[in-house]
Amino acid sequence: MIAIVETGGKQYKVAEGKYVDIELLDASEGDCVELDKVLMIIDGKNSEIGQPYLEGAKIKGKVLKNDRDKKILVYKMKPKKGYRRKNGHRQPFSRVMVESIVLPESSKAAS
Repeated sequence: MIAIVETGGKQYKVAEGKYVDIELLDASEGDCVELDKVLMIIDGKNSEIGQPYLEGAKIKGKVLKNDRDKKILVYKMKPKKGYRRKNGHRQPFSRVMVESIVLPESSKAAS
């Protein structure tokens, strides 16, 4: 069973027993988190699509670590003007292990 969840302004495809790197959460390592903005749950032929979210559906997970991603370089230049700027950026993220996908109560996929 997989689900599409929205967090941090982005959408992620998650599956039980796998981890996903999402935008930094306000939780420390080892904390349990619930993501409730579930857009879609796919379970074989039984799929549910929210409008925009599925009410009652949740993703339960555990924060494995809070870290920063690889450095990206931002380089700006204007030719023939002598203007050059080189900047680096490392985006913070939270690695969440998806423990379970909770279906809504009135679900066709649950039956």
